[in-house]
Amino acid sequence: MNLSNLQPAEGSVHNQNKRVGRGEGSGKGGTAARGHKGAKSRSGYSKKIGFEGGQMPLQRRVPKFGFKNINRVEYQGINLDSLQLLVENGVVTDTVDFTVYVDTRLATKNSLVKILGRGELKTKLKVSAHKFTASAKAAIEAAGGEAVTL
Repeated sequence: MNLSNLQPAEGSVHNQNKRVGRGEGSGKGGTAARGHKGAKSRSGYSKKIGFEGGQMPLQRRVPKFGFKNINRVEYQGINLDSLQLLVENGVVTDTVDFTVYVDTRLATKNSLVKILGRGELKTKLKVSAHKFTASAKAAIEAAGGEAVTL
């Protein structure tokens, strides 16, 4: 190594940008490499997302399709194995109601709860919810419990 081949450590120098608009002598003065006139040459310019230079944008060219039912009722599904897990962790012993779902973050305070039939329930529980699937209701009653519709 000698003075003719000194260079900074790898990765220590970042800025390799051309400094534009700093006088004619730099070769990037005048228009500062932005060309002449037009929106792109102005300060503060930013094009809209999806703008295609005046061509009809993709999101307007592609036809709309499908159907959204505005009257659809969304339920937060909770499976039987989740209830069994609550029993095993000592969170509940005999009754599972809406406050338990909210406290354990299985549902939010504004949601409607539906009990689904995945997994098995080994404990006798009194389960309260807005809806039950047939298999879930059968499994709760088979374990000696009770399914209460809110």
